[in-house]
Amino acid sequence: MSSIVSVQELIESGVHFGHQVSRWNPKMAPYIHAKQNYIHLIDLKETIRGLIRARHFLSRVASLGEQILLVGTKRQVRNVVEAEATRADLPRVTERWIGGTLTNFQTIRSRLKRLEELESMEKEGELAALSKKQQARFRRELRKIRRNLEGIRNMDGLPGALVVVDPKREINAVHEANILSIPVVAILDTDCDPDVVDIPIPANDDAMRSVHLILSRLVDGILEGKNQVTEEILAQRKRRLEELEMAERDLLVPPSRGKGPSRGRGPSRGGETRGAMGRVRGRAAAERAAGAGAKEESAPSPAPQAEGEASKEAAPEKAAPVEEPSAQPQGEEAQAVPEKAPEKEIQGTGE
Repeated sequence: MSSIVSVQELIESGVHFGHQVSRWNPKMAPYIHAKQNYIHLIDLKETIRGLIRARHFLSRVASLGEQILLVGTKRQVRNVVEAEATRADLPRVTERWIGGTLTNFQTIRSRLKRLEELESMEKEGELAALSKKQQARFRRELRKIRRNLEGIRNMDGLPGALVVVDPKREINAVHEANILSIPVVAILDTDCDPDVVDIPIPANDDAMRSVHLILSRLVDGILEGKNQVTEEILAQRKRRLEELEMAERDLLVPPSRGKGPSRGRGPSRGGETRGAMGRVRGRAAAERAAGAGAKEESAPSPAPQAEGEASKEAAPEKAAPVEEPSAQPQGEEAQAVPEKAPEKEIQGTGE
């Protein structure tokens, strides 16, 4: 432990200071040592344990030739993240996290190609030949892409791991990494949720000295892993990336890696999508038809009884309209019969 970091160094850097008691997350209880002046104090044993685990893990990932992405957009830690990423030649995100940076990496890569195109136009002097309005539009686009994507322009594929400062603030980055099953190492304070990351390092994520101490130790482990990379490993990784690019181009597999859904859309995907939707609708129609046939086959057994009951019920209904109009004549005949009867009797007596 002392070879990586000492408790004295952690205390001097203010790593043990957490957030206010009223802002704590109950899931951070195992990492809290005590509270003082309404401020939680972080257990430095847990900090050292998480730092050692994270360093060994990142060193192993780097030894496999995978890239590691550093994410920290807080204003007070932005310069620290950029300096450590530059020291180890790592991709970084220090500005706003662009939604879909991982889950829609195909589109992000197209924007990086656009960045290279605009830079080549600026270098060759093509922008100077345009009108002032077009120059202003292109330069505005160039500044925007550089500000948001400058740190990941050398990231040729999805990273092997993420190192995040304050996962509560970088919740979108953590969520995308979880969708794609990318391991997340996080420096988190007492107001964060440790369940959304793989390797938590409880520490003060607001102080620049604290973040610099933790990140410097992690980057040292990454550099150790990079020194173990051989040409064979690099060749295997390059071959794997080429296979993924070919698969994306031919639409054989989704462009994203892991369990996350593919969100890339190509020009030739529409026909396949319409064909798949047609097959799904055809199967649904067949299932509905089969269900209707099953209902018709099961209906005949109670049908005779239903028809018999219907015929019995229908009989009085049909007789009813016959009886209604003949109701009055029947009454008149009933009254006329006793009137004619005495006439017959009289005739009979007369005869």
